[in-house]
Amino acid sequence: MQEIAVRRSFPVINPATGAQLRVYEGMTWEEVTQAIEQAHEAFLAWRRVPFAERAARMRRAAELLRERADRYARLMAEEMGKPIRDGRAEAQKCAWVCEYYAEHAKRFLAPEPVETDARKSYVAFEPLGVILAIMPWNFPFWQVFRFAAPTLMAGNAAVLKHASNVPGCALAIEELLREAGFPEHLFRTLLIGSDQVDPVIEHPLIRAVTLTGSTPAGRAVAAKAGSVLKKTVLELGGSDPYVILEDADIEQAAAICAKSRLINSGQSCIAAKRFVVVEAVREPFEQLLVQHMQAARVGDPLDEATEVGPLARHDLRDELHRQVQESLRKGARLLLGGEIPEGPGAYYPPTVLTDVPKGSPAYEEELFGPVAAIIPVRDEAEAIRVANDTAFGLGAAVFTRDEARGERIAREELEAGCCFVNDFVRSDPRLPFGGVKESGYGRELSIFGIREFVNIKTVFIGGAR
Repeated sequence: MQEIAVRRSFPVINPATGAQLRVYEGMTWEEVTQAIEQAHEAFLAWRRVPFAERAARMRRAAELLRERADRYARLMAEEMGKPIRDGRAEAQKCAWVCEYYAEHAKRFLAPEPVETDARKSYVAFEPLGVILAIMPWNFPFWQVFRFAAPTLMAGNAAVLKHASNVPGCALAIEELLREAGFPEHLFRTLLIGSDQVDPVIEHPLIRAVTLTGSTPAGRAVAAKAGSVLKKTVLELGGSDPYVILEDADIEQAAAICAKSRLINSGQSCIAAKRFVVVEAVREPFEQLLVQHMQAARVGDPLDEATEVGPLARHDLRDELHRQVQESLRKGARLLLGGEIPEGPGAYYPPTVLTDVPKGSPAYEEELFGPVAAIIPVRDEAEAIRVANDTAFGLGAAVFTRDEARGERIAREELEAGCCFVNDFVRSDPRLPFGGVKESGYGRELSIFGIREFVNIKTVFIGGAR
């Protein structure tokens, strides 16, 4: 087994200023293995704790999230540039998922009787053990809690390898869960780099892995986990198509599309990315989308009025600009933005491209920032073909005044895990969340999410009935 030979450091760079705020010290392999072993020991006791007691701790976690929403919002703003009002909303959403599973976990995991020729037979749902979570920086609290709430309520333990640019968020979550009354080692943060994940996956006490991140990262983790026969759940990239049909309410559609494109300063896997617009309404849609994108206030993430903050790192901003420039070289037209602003910070302006051709980055790749790509089409049939002409399949939306038409397209035509009609794609604890194709597999949230990391066990009792 490969070991972590070097203790590395994790500097926190404020993406709004470029200033280094603090440095966290990474873990040695000995410290990593100790954390995993301690989490396993905590699991052995935790799995026997009644649901009511687990729920009480989870509800306390929700209370702490609400009480400390301002503190956590500032931390997110400093570490990855999230506008502070968005960070506050993120903490509140985390509280919601905690309360949701505190209320429903026992019912979701109750044994299900099955009629057979046995005297008694049923399906039980038993925890697996220590689950490794590999999480991204874009929603540094929400991504973790939408995994942690169902996983801990199911009786598992967890170790978190968070993104290297949000170590403070990772440690704050560990501290919060401990202060909420969960056993001290049940949830642990591993301060290690991405290149140090493989030996953790190989550790015999790690029973499964979940990852939210890029498609290449998902491939690497799935390959390693598969080599040691460990289950994975992967929530990967997306290039969500929003189909705007000729009978759509264009003003409503443009407002919703702009809002979705600018979620988290455009850094969301389920933000609207490609706007597939029927030619009959293309011109008014373009005009309105540009107006809404242009009106969004870009600024300091600590300013309550800011709607679009910096991107999380300068290298991410530079890669986004490369994709925009390459798309323009391949034939797209620029309607708004597209220039790196002067001054400090990893800022990129709200940008709108149109006539985006097949083969360009804005058509083929995920653009992780405030860049909208408009693709004009002739009719519904071509719109559906273009919407599905992507390697991704996370979210999709369709806009039409004909609700039955929209529902048919969402249910039967669009190749994505989450399909919305006349609204923007978002996650909700009550609904399953995940993708198809290169957007991954497995589901988070709802009853389906909590059943991902349990042993779905057949129990068969023979003898006379």
